[in-house]
Order: sequence, then C-alpha cells, then structure tokens
Amino acid sequence: MSSDRSDVQSIHERVMAEMADSFDEELELELDDGRLAAIMDGMSDHPEQNSIDRRIYFRELFRLQSELVKLQDWVVDKKLKIVVIFEGRDSAGKGGAIKRITQRLNPRVCRVAALPAPNERERTQWYFQRYVSHLPAGGEIVLFDRSWYNRAGVERVMGFCDEAQVEEFFRTVPEFERMLVRSGIVLVKYWFSITDTEQHLRFQMRIHDPMKQWKLSPMDLQSRVRWEQYTKAKEAMLQHTHIPEAPWWVVEAVDKKRARLNCISHLLSQIPYGEVQHDPIELPARVYNPDYIRGPVPREMYVPSVY
Repeated sequence: MSSDRSDVQSIHERVMAEMADSFDEELELELDDGRLAAIMDGMSDHPEQNSIDRRIYFRELFRLQSELVKLQDWVVDKKLKIVVIFEGRDSAGKGGAIKRITQRLNPRVCRVAALPAPNERERTQWYFQRYVSHLPAGGEIVLFDRSWYNRAGVERVMGFCDEAQVEEFFRTVPEFERMLVRSGIVLVKYWFSITDTEQHLRFQMRIHDPMKQWKLSPMDLQSRVRWEQYTKAKEAMLQHTHIPEAPWWVVEAVDKKRARLNCISHLLSQIPYGEVQHDPIELPARVYNPDYIRGPVPREMYVPSVY
C-alpha cells in the first residue's frame, strides 16, 4: 500500500514537472522582452513600464492557448480551411504573435508560411501563383508571416515593381480573396500597428542585442528611412483591399503582450468552434518478450553530459 502511494506521488511530481517545463517554454520566449528592458533601462517612455501585469498576461495566454487547441480539434473534425495573414511594419511583433499561436498546436495542422523573395522563375509567374501552393487543405490552418501583400508594401516602396503592377494588384486581390472565401477558406487579415518611436526603440534593441542582430537587414534600415512612404503604401493598401468578404483588422502593437492576447482572442472569435468529443485514451499494457535481450550501446555514442 505504501509502495502504491509512493508511485502515485512520483507520477504526480513528474506531471507537475512537465507542466512547469511547458511554462518555462513560454518564459524562455519572454526573455527576449526582458532584454529590451535591460537595454533601454532608464528611458522614461519605455513601453514596458505600462505593460500588462505579467501574472495576468501568463494566465490569459495559457487560457487562450488552451482555446486554440480546442479550435484546432474543431478545424480537423470539420475539415475547415483557415488562412490568417499577418502584416505590419518591420519589428511590429508579427513573429511573436505567430509563435504564441503555434506554440501548443500540432505543426501538421497549423503551419507557418514565410516565403523568401521570389526567384527568377517565380518572377515570371502569375503573381499569386507561389502563394497558392501554400493554401490549406481541409483540416489545416496556415499562418502567412507576410503574404501577397508584399506587392502593396515592400515591393512598391523599394521599387521592386512598377506602379502599373501595383494597380493591377489592387484590381486583382479583391477578386482573388473572394475566390478563396467562396472556395470555403476562412480568411482573416491582421495589420500590426506601431508608432515611429516604438519602431525606433525596437531597432535599437536589435542593434545592441547580439542575439537579435540577425533580424536587422538592410531592408529594415531602409524601412526607417522610408517611414512615410510605407505609411502611404499601407493607407492605399487598406483602402483598396478592405472588403466585406475579407476585412482588415488592425492590432495596436506598441505593447507586445496586449497585442498577442488581443490578436489571439479576436482570432478565436472569428471562427465559431465547439468542443470535440474524443474517446477516452487508455495506455495499452507494455508487452514483454522473454526472448528479447537489450544490447549495450557503446559509451562513445552518447552525447557528453556537460550539464
């Protein structure tokens, strides 16, 4: 009897340790934000000073992520097709929001499409062609970390396309998106909005933080120089492509934590879902074969125990 209680206690401790490890995964991501506080220490207008309480943030994030798991089950069960587009200025927090959405989900169900610059062959194709191959089948969610809206933003501002191509894009994209919706795809579009000052602070972090310098590309530097051009391009994009079938939703993203919670909460509200009933899971008994003898593994094959 004492042995049984000991086994139960041991299992309970292991379960609690696994849960703590799961929380640590999120805490590791949050260290990125902590470095910003250290680098910008002493600045009176630092956004983190007025950020949401960390306990509230974590409680709500884990609650929303549990709802995302329910949504995932519903999408698989009902064979839904979901596309979520994330757009915004460089450093606006799109990637952080995407990480929190995908963090607890099955990558076979929910995947991220982050396409590089088109190659020579792709530049001769129909503009939308390379994006079409990443669209979901039934039971899938695809998150576009930037999308076909590159043409209305970076390509236009940086001169990678001409104005005739931009105008053709504005004529085509509403019909393209209506076709997607008619085909049964649920299309949700987010624009992450930050201020000039906030982008400056985040770029300063990338400059001073060795773990984030890789994020600072020549294109990012040009986005600072061409802030006003990007603003005009964004305004034209929203004007031409905010349609009833696929409206734009603006996420106020100066406070990263609030932006993540608000975005996930809103996304959940855009897709009606319910609880999917699953059969109880029973762990089958371990099969022991008396003839099986486990062979030794050579010591030199093990990873060194540095820690």
